[in-house]
Amino acid sequence: MEVFDIQFAIEHFPEVLKGVPITLLIALVSIIIGSLAGLGLALLRVYKIPVLNQITAVYISFIRGTPLLVQLYVFFYGMPELMNWINQTWATTWNADDISPLWYAFIVYSMNASAYTAEIFRASLNSVARGQMEACYSVGMTTWQGLCRVVFPQMIVMALPNMGNIFINLIKSTSLAFAVKVVEIIAISKIIANQGYNFLEMYLVASIIYWVICLLLEVAFHYSEKYVSTYKRKTTAAVQ
Repeated sequence: MEVFDIQFAIEHFPEVLKGVPITLLIALVSIIIGSLAGLGLALLRVYKIPVLNQITAVYISFIRGTPLLVQLYVFFYGMPELMNWINQTWATTWNADDISPLWYAFIVYSMNASAYTAEIFRASLNSVARGQMEACYSVGMTTWQGLCRVVFPQMIVMALPNMGNIFINLIKSTSLAFAVKVVEIIAISKIIANQGYNFLEMYLVASIIYWVICLLLEVAFHYSEKYVSTYKRKTTAAVQ
């Protein structure tokens, strides 16, 4: 009996690649929605809006302090119960079975991303000199105009390295989505491995695919950081 069947791994490598689009889709949708939500949460924290600031702090603490797998399970098994309660209370006919598992992944991963991006954006916003907003007011800008034209561009430059790490971590954490029946890289690997109990081969194939994806993203973010480094130096000089 062979310890490692390399022929099996090579033969089924293309099949596992079919899970890459779903993996990238989950990560991309989550980082976009999570970043937008995270920006809103960061603004609530920075401007310390009463009540909402405290609620936001609890939300961020809960999401960051609980495992992503547990969040997936709570949402996946909790949503049908919630829908049943709504159906009984308001005589509706919602059916949780009609919801694609992919939507559960989108929601949970977006929530997870929002908690982490919120802290990144909050730190970046606090790094922008407060006097710049006062300068915006002095030339007739509204708060929103000052944020969009002056503060947010600097915030994005400062947050970019950490945002790259968040996105790469999202890519890797999508490997948990198979737990809620999403057919991505790990799910396909497990299905193929079950055919002949070639788990070592298929999980090694999956790890190579994740590694290549993350390596390419690291290179892309590295060049992105170099591209904006000139603007960042100018921003830092202006602040000082």
